[in-house]
Amino acid sequence: MRILVVEDDSETRSWIARGLAEQGYRVTAAEDGHEALYQATEGDFDALVVDRMLPKLDGLALVRALRAAAVRTPVLMLTALAETPQRVEGLNAGADDYLGKPFAFTELVARLQALARRPPLTVQSTMLETDDLRMDLARREVSRGGQVLDLTPTEFRLLECLLRNAGKVVTRTMLLEQVWHFHFDPRTSVVETHMSRLRTKLDRGYEDELIETVRGVGYRVRAFRPPA
Repeated sequence: MRILVVEDDSETRSWIARGLAEQGYRVTAAEDGHEALYQATEGDFDALVVDRMLPKLDGLALVRALRAAAVRTPVLMLTALAETPQRVEGLNAGADDYLGKPFAFTELVARLQALARRPPLTVQSTMLETDDLRMDLARREVSRGGQVLDLTPTEFRLLECLLRNAGKVVTRTMLLEQVWHFHFDPRTSVVETHMSRLRTKLDRGYEDELIETVRGVGYRVRAFRPPA
């Protein structure tokens, strides 16, 4: 197995790399998120061991960037943050497993072996669409009727959440957790404000509104079917 170890602490990085090499793994090391992003997208690795707290690009942002670039290499994330919300956040970002610090090296190896036994992930489409709305996840581009829309990163995440649940109601709580990573209700109009701006950009020049408000529940993007 070829492993990329991403850890900014030199002693920890050397300890992990040396131990894995002694187990017969081929190891490449990176000390920050930017270097790791380049290595992971250019190299052919069987698994990544990624520290959550990294300079230049933290572990969460690194994993999100890899998944957005359609890199499906399994990721084992290391963290000193052992609380459940932090673990859930890492898994939601695209990590495959979590290991809290400090940890036993034998457990690290066992978890890597478990990841290696998983069947390969089916390649997923990087395109989300309904009616004449298209979202290209790889290019981070949204268009309606062939016209590219200028969305902010938050508006993009908000629309992505709705499109991944096309035809289903997405509650305000779900949006707060998945878009803003709030695990509580901050009692602000942040969802409503961004939803209003998103709708204005999506529907300008069109009669049909793509996003429905389900009063008292949440929002829904209608799942259009192509004409027969």
